[in-house]
Amino acid sequence: MTNYTIHPSAIIDEGAEIGDNTRIWHFTHVSAGAKIGHNCSLGQNVFVGNQVQIGNNVKIQNNVSVYDQIILEDDVFCGPSMVFTNVYNPRSHIVRKHEYKKTHVKKGVTIGANATIVCGITLGEYAFIGAGSVVRIDVKPYEIIVGVPGKHCGWMCECGIRLDFLSLDKQFSTCKCCGIKYELDSHGCRKLGRVLT
Repeated sequence: MTNYTIHPSAIIDEGAEIGDNTRIWHFTHVSAGAKIGHNCSLGQNVFVGNQVQIGNNVKIQNNVSVYDQIILEDDVFCGPSMVFTNVYNPRSHIVRKHEYKKTHVKKGVTIGANATIVCGITLGEYAFIGAGSVVRIDVKPYEIIVGVPGKHCGWMCECGIRLDFLSLDKQFSTCKCCGIKYELDSHGCRKLGRVLT
């Protein structure tokens, strides 16, 4: 007996591990070695490779392929038709399966629709990747990246509201929505905790 929901058109290879309350929709294929957590949603036409780990409460929208050597931690959002890669220099006539590069998407990251994540990088906790961006270098926690190539354009709260660091010497910002306070230093942005009211 399974405690997850699978659309009749989906293909789940024997051996795949799927957590409770996960929903897998139309024409999705989950490979035998995949590990998927609880309370996830895999939209229409999603592919999940063998060497893939997906945490809890992950939402993968339509037309996304999660290839081998990709790790998605808890609470990750993958927008429609965004792209992961796993080889730097593919050629049709050369087998490079032994050269797959690991991509690590940490807790709470949002990746916008049609964005491309080039393999071998880490997206830090709660980073926010704008729709259509191409990301080829590591992204810091809470960082907002937009454009082609992707460039830094600010910082984002865990709740998805842009943080207001008004000037380079302004060190602190408190989210206007949820009240979490952040500090900005030479290493990036870090959460200090919720401001009591």
